[in-house]
Amino acid sequence: MGGRPDEVRAPEEWLTEVERERAARFKFDHDRTIFVAAHLLVRVCAAEVLGADPAELTLLQYCDLHGFGHGRPSIEQAPDLGVSFSHTRGYVCAAAGPGKIGVDAERVRPGPLDTVLADRVLTPHERAMVTGNDELIRHWTRKEALIKRGELTLDKVSEGGADLTGRHLLEWSAGPDIRVAVVTDSPARRVPIPGEDS
Repeated sequence: MGGRPDEVRAPEEWLTEVERERAARFKFDHDRTIFVAAHLLVRVCAAEVLGADPAELTLLQYCDLHGFGHGRPSIEQAPDLGVSFSHTRGYVCAAAGPGKIGVDAERVRPGPLDTVLADRVLTPHERAMVTGNDELIRHWTRKEALIKRGELTLDKVSEGGADLTGRHLLEWSAGPDIRVAVVTDSPARRVPIPGEDS
C-alpha cells in the first residue's frame, strides 16, 4: 500500500506511547505527519493480510543501538508476519506478508546524476551503467529494501548488487518523482489504501 499521508485515515490513538513520544519530537509538522501516517499504514496493511482489526495491532520496534522505537518492525499479535514501511516527503508506503519484507520509497532528485550518492551505493559495474537519477534511485530502493530485510548493510551496498535471487520484487512509481521497491519472500501485489467507505 502506498499514497499520500492524508489518504491514511486512521486515528493516532492506535500509536503506542513510544511512537507518540517519537512523533512529538519532530520539529516540523510535515515530518511528524509522515511519520505518523507510515506507522498507522503498516497496521492497516498488516490487518488486511491477517483479516484483523488494525486498532487491535501493536507495532513494535527495537534495536540494540537506539532502543525502542527503532529497528526492524514487527506486529506483537503476529510476530511471524513480515512487515515493513517507508516514507519520503509527501508519500508513505507499507507492506506485509509471510517471511521477510522490505519496502523503500525515495524521491528522484531532479537534474544531473547525483554522483555522491551513486559513488556511495552502486557497485563499480552499476556505476558504469547508471546515467541518471531515476536509474540510481531504482537501484537504491531495491538495496534499501534488502537492508530492511536484514540481508544487506549500509557499509556493504557498494560492494554487492541487489541480489534478488529467490526473492520477489514489486516496484512502482508514485507520480513523476517517487520510486518504490518491495522485496518479499512470496509473490506480492499492490493494493490501494482503504478509503473511508472501505
